[in-house]
Amino acid sequence: MEKQKVDQIITDYLQKIYGFAVKKSYSYDEAEDLCSEITLEVYQSLLKADEVVNIEGYVWRISEHTYAKYVATKKRHEGVSIDGMEIPYYDEPSSEDEEIERLRLRREISFLSGARRRIVYLFYYENLTIAGIAAQLNIPEGTVKWHLNKARKELKEGFTMERKIGKLGLCPIEALNFGHSGSLGKNNGPEFYLEDKINLNIVYSVYYQPRTLEEIAEELGMTPVYIEDRVAMLEANGFIVKTKGDKYTTYVKFSAEKYSLELEENKTKLQLKIAETLVEKYVPLVRAAVADVKDVYIPSGNRELFEAAMIFYSVAAKCEIATKCDLSGYYIKPTDGSKYIAFVDVESKCIDPDYKPTLGDLPNYWSCGHMQRCSGKYPVTSWSIDSRLSSRKGHWENNLYTDYDYIYELITGQISDNAANEDKFKRLRSRHFITEDGKPNIMICRGDMADVLNRTPRLDPATKSQFADAALEYAMLEAKNYPPQMQDLIVTWGVRGFIGNKVALMVMDILYANGTFKPLTEQEKVTSNLIMFSDKLPE
Repeated sequence: MEKQKVDQIITDYLQKIYGFAVKKSYSYDEAEDLCSEITLEVYQSLLKADEVVNIEGYVWRISEHTYAKYVATKKRHEGVSIDGMEIPYYDEPSSEDEEIERLRLRREISFLSGARRRIVYLFYYENLTIAGIAAQLNIPEGTVKWHLNKARKELKEGFTMERKIGKLGLCPIEALNFGHSGSLGKNNGPEFYLEDKINLNIVYSVYYQPRTLEEIAEELGMTPVYIEDRVAMLEANGFIVKTKGDKYTTYVKFSAEKYSLELEENKTKLQLKIAETLVEKYVPLVRAAVADVKDVYIPSGNRELFEAAMIFYSVAAKCEIATKCDLSGYYIKPTDGSKYIAFVDVESKCIDPDYKPTLGDLPNYWSCGHMQRCSGKYPVTSWSIDSRLSSRKGHWENNLYTDYDYIYELITGQISDNAANEDKFKRLRSRHFITEDGKPNIMICRGDMADVLNRTPRLDPATKSQFADAALEYAMLEAKNYPPQMQDLIVTWGVRGFIGNKVALMVMDILYANGTFKPLTEQEKVTSNLIMFSDKLPE
């Protein structure tokens, strides 16, 4: 093309080229540099061209191409613009205002979906063409264009909106205790996944209301790009579940946000009355059912210890008020092979702190169990419940099936207290499962565990029915403090567990207080509510 014609074209388009450069640049100095490079590129290209039908389209194609090359060479110090919004590559803002704008735009990019964020990066940072992105991501070009258009719209909307840090971002919850009901895999209980504070708060953020990934991020005061891998992991392991509209919920049971002292005391009063009824009507039936179980080794020789364990088991396991609700949906199934209902104790607020309890100081009704252990090596099983009536430490995590293997090896003469078995004897002594002179210090019953435990009767329906309505009423009241997806579990557990470990402890308190059983000695507390079942007894 002739130089005179090219000069005229440059004169006609110079102002437009400069406007393009201003729109794409991070500063006016940069705009002048970019304008110069585009003008030079257009000028040289036109001189080499024979004829150009669409001058305007030709100029803009060269402008875009030159701009892309400019970004590639300057990106260590410059920014990229998405329709007027700058995306700096490195943290070198020239003013406080630019720093704020940079952070806000990067924040909004982080709130894009993973796929959309990747496409934005490839297009604006790596300067790939739409065809190149489509080939790299193995998706249609139309899909790439659609994502880019959506991204531009979302960025513009997000850039002008005010994002607020949610409650958990300002005051994250902390776990006071973890628990489970079910079977464990190699990673043990829910604490393996939820001891991490971010993971815990992700799950809790969707407890009372379902949230999308972006809404979870806002609630935690974090960016989606930082938590999306955690969200995926928690979903893969069942701790959060996707619902409608790409929102997540959870079936992990957290403590209620609030509780009532009056409600808890009234419930306890009724349970104390139930315990009195069971002592009168049910305990004699249990004692009679196990009277002929003679093959029991008891270290102290106190037969009451075995009867007490069978009473505790029977009250806790055979007096529950039946319900028909299916709880299978509440079981979490992590990839490690576990299957359990998970619960987390968090801080709760008392709604009636001025209430004056009338029962006075009550003992601790906490317990851990039922715990059953089964050896894969010997005909050995065990049942136990840990509470203040026992002196065992470490609860379910410290209750190893190998402990009972070692006891079996001891009573069958397979091991002796020597250097070769030092670790086994050290373990047994640490749990006080053997005496200082090496004799078993736990109860051992000859026979199959199921056969022995099944000897005791279930509580008769007529007695249960006396308490069923009250149990349901209390369970319904408690369920109101929980989110909708948890209420079936709360009601079912509330009814079934109304007569459970807590009432069993109350029963035992009565039996020890009224002289039915003698107080436990320190030695007896080692095996209180623990029975090992075996085909052999110590000689």
